[in-house]
Amino acid sequence: MAAITRLVKRTPSLSSLARGFMSPSSPRDNRNVQWVFLGCPGVGKGTYASRLCNLLGVPHIATGDLVRNELASNGPLSSQLSEIVNQGQLVSDEIIISLLSKRLADREAKGESGFILDGFPRTIKQAEILEGVTDIDLVVNLKLHEQVLIAKCLGRRICNQCGGNFNVANINIRGEDGRPGMTMAPLLPPGHCLSKLITRPDDTEEVVKERLRIYNEMSRPVEEFYRSRGKLLEFDLPGGIPESWPKLLQALNLDDYEEKQSAAA
Repeated sequence: MAAITRLVKRTPSLSSLARGFMSPSSPRDNRNVQWVFLGCPGVGKGTYASRLCNLLGVPHIATGDLVRNELASNGPLSSQLSEIVNQGQLVSDEIIISLLSKRLADREAKGESGFILDGFPRTIKQAEILEGVTDIDLVVNLKLHEQVLIAKCLGRRICNQCGGNFNVANINIRGEDGRPGMTMAPLLPPGHCLSKLITRPDDTEEVVKERLRIYNEMSRPVEEFYRSRGKLLEFDLPGGIPESWPKLLQALNLDDYEEKQSAAA
């Protein structure tokens, strides 16, 4: 458990709160978890949020997906969104909250309970608006050394035929100044995708560093917003998925939940 203490910086009562979210006698009308996942671009929040959603049986809600779905649906906001996206502008908070509110309202019709929001909110204004829309139980802030983040972003590849996401970066950083080293194996594509791999045009070192700078500048107030409410869990990823996943489950007091779910299956 000492290793977990080093990996996770908790707010004082977070451990008991996390246990309460999974308890059958939770005072939240027995609904499922309502969590937010934050983290720098490339940290893997979508991957871990998706895994947790599958484990807990809750929907994975990413605002980027909401925008893409609205664009494809020819819904009431699609023409406005199309113009914004084509001009390279940021989608306004009002539109994002409108799409999110609609998605949350659709849960009852779909028989869903709980959710994990991926990468939202990103500003204080968004956090304040979200607080008026729904309750948030816990905010998980994933962290990774900047050198590793840059290597991961530069190693990202997409198959232009099947749309699969892969990563060719083979990360092996030696520990120094008391900081532990880190290794991450590449996520290589199957043979039939090798000749079809493309790189995102914005995955250059200069662009990635600027994205990280902007994110760090914007995220600090949001982190403090949730820290002051006793809802922030900061988790330093110790490596790739094989190393990080079991430790994240322990940090969320879900380490035996996966075993119980497997046994019940």
